Amino acid sequence: MHAFGLCVDERYLLPALTAITSLADGIGPAARRTTAVRVLTLDLAPAHACLLAAIAKRVGFGSFDLRWARPAARALLVEGHYISVTTYLRFQFTPQFVRRPYLIYVDSDVLVRGDLAEPLDRLPADRVGAVRDEFNPSVGECPALPGLADRFPSVRGRPYYNAGVLWLHTATMNRVRSGAKWALAAGRRHILHNDQDALNLWLLATRAAHPVDTAFNRFEVARFLQRGDWVRRVVDRPLRADPRARLVHFVGPEKPWRSDCPTTEDVREYRMHLRATLRHVRRLGAVGVEAGSGGVR
Repeated sequence: MHAFGLCVDERYLLPALTAITSLADGIGPAARRTTAVRVLTLDLAPAHACLLAAIAKRVGFGSFDLRWARPAARALLVEGHYISVTTYLRFQFTPQFVRRPYLIYVDSDVLVRGDLAEPLDRLPADRVGAVRDEFNPSVGECPALPGLADRFPSVRGRPYYNAGVLWLHTATMNRVRSGAKWALAAGRRHILHNDQDALNLWLLATRAAHPVDTAFNRFEVARFLQRGDWVRRVVDRPLRADPRARLVHFVGPEKPWRSDCPTTEDVREYRMHLRATLRHVRRLGAVGVEAGSGGVR
């Protein structure tokens, strides 16, 4: 038994609703009834919190809970033009709140195509499951963790992980939270990608990462080709939609729920799912959810 965890603010309400319905579509009805959804938020209005709960119930999840929380006092937001300090709430999940043996943390800017629970079967009790980052795969050979490999040459070339999807034993949450606080204090000078860099500092120091197959956190990269050619130099794989991807992650500032996002195969698929989510929302009588989304083509 596990819970899906999301961190949601007002700007990301619509994609969070879409992520919840997408997670539900990735598993069968019986599995949904034994799976929980847990949400942490900094600023959601009570009416929007109720809407998240109603959507989770409507699509068949057996348990839902939401709490208002604050990130650690030392949370450092370096890149913040399309995200907020809410991103640090991923470290604030607690065993008492989750109330399940496992947590699968998922960012809101994703499209889920299958069951994400499979990596839990092989997750050691003291490790955090994560997928290697496609844009920043190796420490010291990418922009992430600036200066760390120069200061500590032994970490050069070691894997750097994306924090958009994480698999955890609930019992490790306190260690992860303490580790993030330590990283923000001890490695502040090396943080560029916000909470993700903080997490990787701790993973490097403790060797607590458990690699998960890339199919469980596959970046959507075709959007970037419509703005330039740099992604061909960074990603060493075919730059087309990956049919084996269990989860498609729309990293970067151009998001598929916005009308100014380049229209790719994965973006079209996401928007079909978004429209289905909005039908659920309208049947629940909610209004104003699309405000601020930038519109959908």
